[in-house]
Amino acid sequence: MYEILTTYRYELVYSLGILILLMVIQFVLKKAANKVGKRSEINITRTRLMFKYINILIILIAIFLLSFAWGVGLSELALIFSSTFAVIGVALFAIWSILSNITSGIIMFFSFPYKIGNTIKIHDKDLPIEAEIEDIKAFHLHLRTSEGELITYPNNLILQKAVSLIEREKRQDDGKEAL
Repeated sequence: MYEILTTYRYELVYSLGILILLMVIQFVLKKAANKVGKRSEINITRTRLMFKYINILIILIAIFLLSFAWGVGLSELALIFSSTFAVIGVALFAIWSILSNITSGIIMFFSFPYKIGNTIKIHDKDLPIEAEIEDIKAFHLHLRTSEGELITYPNNLILQKAVSLIEREKRQDDGKEAL
């Protein structure tokens, strides 16, 4: 055991330093996402989704830095990462809409002006929708119409279409007129 510690002491110290640094960065990023979520009154499940994305980012950075600390050369790392991303790129090209929806979900976390419970109208010439936002997922929105129909609407389309917020007071007044 002592031989291992003396032989790899620099690698172990670098690894410990990298892990501590990445844990601090992860804590700061999660704190920032939580602060944005609270300030924008974003549902906690959407904030937890951002936490998953932060964890994936930190793991990828950790793999890269730990490989470098343990003596894997830059050319070998470049070969491994470029090969991996080439395979992933080919696979994602086949499912680009899923990647587009995930990216849209991240964008919506930081700058989507509508919240769960708001009633919105999507101005689409083929299928206009007026519904309440029931949930915002990583890939799509759950919209509930006044007839009770559940519509699953892709995140990338909600960012491409014109959307308007229907005032809550107007909805309450409409309900009183019907009685």
